Amino acid sequence: MRILMVGDVVGKAGRQLLTDVLPTLRTNQHIDFVIVNGENAAAGVGITPEIADQFLSHGTDVITLGNHAWNRREVFSYLDTQSRILRPANYPPGVPGYGMNTYCCKGVSISIIVLQGRVFMEPIDDPFRKADELLGKIKHESPVVFVDFHGEATSEKQAFGYYVDGRVTGVFGTHTHVQTADERVLPGGTAYITDVGMTGPVQSVIGMRYDSVIPRFLTGLPSRFDVADGPAQLSAVVVEVRADDGKATSIKRLQISQHAADALLHHEETRQ
Repeated sequence: MRILMVGDVVGKAGRQLLTDVLPTLRTNQHIDFVIVNGENAAAGVGITPEIADQFLSHGTDVITLGNHAWNRREVFSYLDTQSRILRPANYPPGVPGYGMNTYCCKGVSISIIVLQGRVFMEPIDDPFRKADELLGKIKHESPVVFVDFHGEATSEKQAFGYYVDGRVTGVFGTHTHVQTADERVLPGGTAYITDVGMTGPVQSVIGMRYDSVIPRFLTGLPSRFDVADGPAQLSAVVVEVRADDGKATSIKRLQISQHAADALLHHEETRQ
């Protein structure tokens, strides 16, 4: 099986690029299942039901969220009713939505878990022990398990990768919006990358207009960050998986510029 994980979609530019190119990308890359982190899709913070439905109708199988899951109150009830969108599982009991679910793809059960780190992040429940709890529930149910680990600290993400190595198929780091070059299959057969990267405007500071971000560094004063526009880039990874035992055999980074996406779509149109 081939699984595509798309990094944090930011704002209108990121949404447009994703929905434009994903159907063709699925075909060209022979993708069986698509996971998209959409927690920055609505003007840079959070997601709305309308945006989520748009992603799901354009080739996304599961949407994962992170610390901005709660920025749009209109999504709260949606999280309770839509099984294909997941928020971090290690928030306390009683919050809307679900942090794990199992799906079927080509007769194979695929479980997706979302966890949020605690280093330089909100003080929520321990993601390591929550992983133990959730994996214990599904160990006889699903051979293929992916974790979106939404965290700030590289060390925490790497430590978590080794902690679950051999127990999950892949660990995808998200949140920092800059794709790292450390993709690899760990000794136990778990595909790992510290950060998948961002799907959003290139000329920006992690998706925000740089002229709205720089003043905070110069003055230390609070300032509003505005989502950038202009050409976008899609960042993702493709993982090849043995469906029988859930072990990853390879992980490959992808970066698709706006120009490359336009050329890909033009080629598809002319071929048809």
